Amino acid sequence: MKEISSSHNDTYKNLKQLASSAKHRRREGKTLLEGIHLCESYLQHVGQPLIYVYSHSAVENDEVAQLMDACDELPTPSVLLSDSHYRALSSVENGPGILFVVATPDVASPAKLRTNALLLEDIQDPGNMGTILRTAAAAGITEVYASSASASAWSPKTLRAGMGAHFALTIYENCDLSDLIANSTTQVLATSLEATESIYGIDLSQPTAWLFGNEGQGVSRELLALDVKKVIIPQNPHVESLNVAAATAVCLFEQARQANQQK
Repeated sequence: MKEISSSHNDTYKNLKQLASSAKHRRREGKTLLEGIHLCESYLQHVGQPLIYVYSHSAVENDEVAQLMDACDELPTPSVLLSDSHYRALSSVENGPGILFVVATPDVASPAKLRTNALLLEDIQDPGNMGTILRTAAAAGITEVYASSASASAWSPKTLRAGMGAHFALTIYENCDLSDLIANSTTQVLATSLEATESIYGIDLSQPTAWLFGNEGQGVSRELLALDVKKVIIPQNPHVESLNVAAATAVCLFEQARQANQQK
């Protein structure tokens, strides 16, 4: 255990940059997981973190103590901070006082889509991104492809919204979606208000890649011009169209429903 009491400590300064700077996270290939659930999920699905960081008062929490014991058995290096120094890192109000430093997965995107997948074009809100990833994992999707202008899948805000779903997914970032669609051996579907065919009339028992676009503009016309089938989610015409995360949930669980009917 390493106890840090100075804000000028190099390890502490690095932790603060990981907490606040997307550029620094990309450069270091690391990110922060904060909270009991995320840390437990990481231990269960991935394994040992690089470091765990905790505050003085955190040890009074039984769940934190259990996490620390699990890390110490591996064993994992640890950093102890005063409550005030820890709060300067934390993005969770009244959090439990523990976080993991973990390596960010770096996976190369395959050239072709061959299985059920999610394609995300310029999803910019970390909350939406995390909710979409959580929905994908819950619906049984395992592969997610995000464009370069999308919010980082591994930012602390996205991770919190994902609630551990990241560790059940293979997430490819900075993808050229047009190339993926052009080389796809699966059907590619995109929701569009201009479509006439309902998602409930489409055969989703075959491998399907779902394409969802930016919160404001939706899927770009450039991608819709490719071999993409436009479908619509029927809804009350007097109500604004669904949020992208809600639309994702409707589509993926209709696909899951059809798959369950085939069993």
